[in-house]
This record gives sequence, structure tokens and C-alpha cells, in this order.
Amino acid sequence: MAFTGFGEYAIDFYDGLVADNSKPYWNANVEIYRRDVRGPMEDLLAELADEFSDLGEPKVFRPYRDVRFAKDKTPYKTHCGGVIEAGRGGGACYVEVGPAGLRAGGGCFHLAPDQLARFRRAADTDAAGRALERILDELRGKGWQIAGETLRTRPRGVPADHPRLDLLRHRRLYAIHTWEPDDTLHEPDCLDRVRRAWRQVRPLNEWARDHVGVSTQPRR
Repeated sequence: MAFTGFGEYAIDFYDGLVADNSKPYWNANVEIYRRDVRGPMEDLLAELADEFSDLGEPKVFRPYRDVRFAKDKTPYKTHCGGVIEAGRGGGACYVEVGPAGLRAGGGCFHLAPDQLARFRRAADTDAAGRALERILDELRGKGWQIAGETLRTRPRGVPADHPRLDLLRHRRLYAIHTWEPDDTLHEPDCLDRVRRAWRQVRPLNEWARDHVGVSTQPRR
């Protein structure tokens, strides 16, 4: 079906889940989740899949948290995320709806050890490293937030005066743009908002695809 916007109660559903992250709340409101959140998210990704198919396949993330090794045992995620990617870490078109509103993003949200090694090798070189700096500067100028886990110190073997030391400290690197809840979230124009954002972040995803790629290591 064509995307017409997230449902009227999408944000209310997650506001309630933040207040009561429990199975009884989920069971009582799961139809709202399916109608106003997950269904529209699937439609949104389907609308965008052709244009961004070179970056991977569309997927809506599961609503359940992995609590096996977490101190926080609440069972449900307090947002719904969708992605088009070939594999974790090698560039991703990401979209999320939750209490904060709408978020779009791209880049390396996760880097396995082999991917991190390739990322640092590329960022260390003048050609690829400077290209990445230009991409990030352009995104900042358009209002994107550049984020991702970083080391407190520098990676082993990297000199203190390296011109791209800040980049080399990253263990993850991605860009995020957020829109607070508004009427557009519930309208067809929300599709154009995400499409424009993904087009802006495409150079970062293409850099990640070309220089980092999909992990060749088995997932644990």
C-alpha cells in the first residue's frame, strides 16, 4: 500500500510504552502498534526501496529488546526503526519513529572488528580520509548531527598529531537528523522528508559501502 503517514496514535502509543513498558500494556495496545506504527513503516520502506536498492534491502526491526545480557530488562523498544542496508556497518539508510518524533540517519551504526580496521585504514589515507571529512562537514552544514562511539585516547600506532585523529577515534560513525512530532509525521509529506534526508546522507553511505563494506566475520 502507498504510504500516507504514520497513524494518529503512533506517538501516543510510544509515550504510553515509555510509562508502562510491560506485556499487559503491549497486549492491550498491539493493534495500535500494527496499524499506526509498523504498517506505515513497512509502507514507507516499500516506497523508498527502489531508489535506494543499491544500498541494500529494506527491513523493519523487531519491537522486542534483547535483554539476555542487559541490566535493563524492559521487554520492548520505545521506538520503531527501519533500515535499508546490505549488512550491518557498511552504510545504512535508517528511519525511526518514537517519542522524540521522526529520525533519519546513515553511516556505520555498527562496526565489527574487520570493518573497524578497514574504516581506520581508509580514514588514515589522504584521499579517502579527506573525502570523508568533506562529507561530514557538508552534513553538519545542513543541520545533521555527527555521532558514534569514540575512544577516549587514540588508537594504537596513531600519532598524536594525525590530521584526522578525531575520525580515527571513532568506533562507530553516523549522521542523524531529528524532527520533533508534528503534523507532517502523519501525512504523505513525511515520505518526502525521509527521501530528502536519505539523499543528503547518500554520500556517507556510499563512502561506507566502498571503504568499509559488509563484515566477513561470523556474528556471535
